[in-house]
Amino acid sequence: MEKLSAILILCSIMMISVPATHGIAEDPKSVEKWFENLTHSKQKLTKLHFYFHDIESGNNITSIQVARAPNNNSTSAAAFGGINVFDNAMTVGPNITSKQLGRAQGLFAASSLGPQSLLITMNLFFTQGEFNGSTLAIVGRDPILDQYREMSVVGGSGEFRLARGIATAQTFLNNPATNTAVLEYHVVVIHY
Repeated sequence: MEKLSAILILCSIMMISVPATHGIAEDPKSVEKWFENLTHSKQKLTKLHFYFHDIESGNNITSIQVARAPNNNSTSAAAFGGINVFDNAMTVGPNITSKQLGRAQGLFAASSLGPQSLLITMNLFFTQGEFNGSTLAIVGRDPILDQYREMSVVGGSGEFRLARGIATAQTFLNNPATNTAVLEYHVVVIHY
């Protein structure tokens, strides 16, 4: 019984002392302590710029349709009712071979009967640099034929706890022949 108690105590200590990838402990007690210290924290403003690569065909697919409305055919201009899940590379430059910052993971749904518009819900998951292990949650309407599309940053984790802000997307490259697109993102976010 004493050995079991010692093992449980050791496991508890290890769980509390093991930091997350991004250096911020995520266990309930650490999160509670972080909130208690929040009144002494100053807000930070962070500006991010990156590209993400949406690939819907070929050998390295990063976006796949998982649902389609039964009354919708592939010739529908708006593709209303189609839902894709994606795990797209986020890179420093517009070339897929440029330095990778992380992954844009989420889904988009063709949510408009009229001009093509998507409902986007995604997490930007950073795997490199100062935000390694942190995420930003983005939700919004993406009228893909507009030059600029504004979506809301509604939260985050790690270095982006309590994040809020604006993500602006622009199509950098769209190739219908290969079903690939490169999107340029500018994100301005306030966090603690």
